[in-house]
Amino acid sequence: MSNIQSILHHSVLVADVQVSLAFYCGLLELALDDARPDLGYPGAWLTVGEGQQIHLLQLPNPDPVTDRPTHGGRDRHLALAVGDVDMLADRLQVAGITFTRSKSGRAALFCRDPDGNALEFVQCTR
Repeated sequence: MSNIQSILHHSVLVADVQVSLAFYCGLLELALDDARPDLGYPGAWLTVGEGQQIHLLQLPNPDPVTDRPTHGGRDRHLALAVGDVDMLADRLQVAGITFTRSKSGRAALFCRDPDGNALEFVQCTR
């Protein structure tokens, strides 16, 4: 049995923390964790569920941000559980954020953040 117990955080490279906060906190309604110390570069920690976070790192991105697959499921991505994927789809549509539905038929969708990072949202009931 593995000693690994859970994922604590996922880091995402961003060009502008304030633009990313508008997306992650404003649109997706994640909470900002003020406990982030000064690490010598701009960034933010966002709370996801209990004991999990997304870390926004404003650093140069070594990866191409153009010519990525249209469907985020065919690219590296972060998957997040949501209570209602259709409600999220409505919010994304109103905000003008392009998204695709899961190709598997699951209640899931994929979109990209302002920096082209792919995100998957899967409807889960707990």
